[in-house]
Amino acid sequence: FFLSNSGIVDIAQPLLDRLAAESGELVRLAVVDGDALTFVAKAQGATRGLRYDPDMGLSVTLSCSAAGHAWMSTMTDEQALVRVAQQGFGLPQDFGPKAPTTDKALLTYLRAARKRGYSMINEVFAPAMTAPVRIGNGTVTGVVTIAGPLVRLTEYRMQTLAPLLLETAEDVARASGASALFRRKTA
Repeated sequence: FFLSNSGIVDIAQPLLDRLAAESGELVRLAVVDGDALTFVAKAQGATRGLRYDPDMGLSVTLSCSAAGHAWMSTMTDEQALVRVAQQGFGLPQDFGPKAPTTDKALLTYLRAARKRGYSMINEVFAPAMTAPVRIGNGTVTGVVTIAGPLVRLTEYRMQTLAPLLLETAEDVARASGASALFRRKTA
């Protein structure tokens, strides 16, 4: 699998491990792969109790995930809506009662993410927050996500973790110059 063998996992893993230890939650890295995001690395910070730990290598449902919202928040509204139109909206019965099912509802999430610099979701899939990984020229090459159970990952806690998340996304961006995957994305 090219994405996991591109060198980015080796480069990002210590940074993901650090954020997972500091947050006590699941931390994942997804990379932009054409018109999709694919999770390629993770670190589990929960050492006991409830653990959120989905499969790796899955494509992200853009309309219903913090990762999708963070990535699309770096696009124009029109570009984001085209991507969602290609993939389709996720259904509330599959992704939670607050899963956006209209352009207007989705744009509310994207505009909030733009304002904060990171996305946050709750009652849409699992509680999560995500920051885009922007390399030197501003290109978004991936996203870093913190996810966990609602009993721990409340909105207040996400706000307190935001500086660590944003710092890690910047660190991954700085370190990503050594990865063939990220060099390929900007060439």
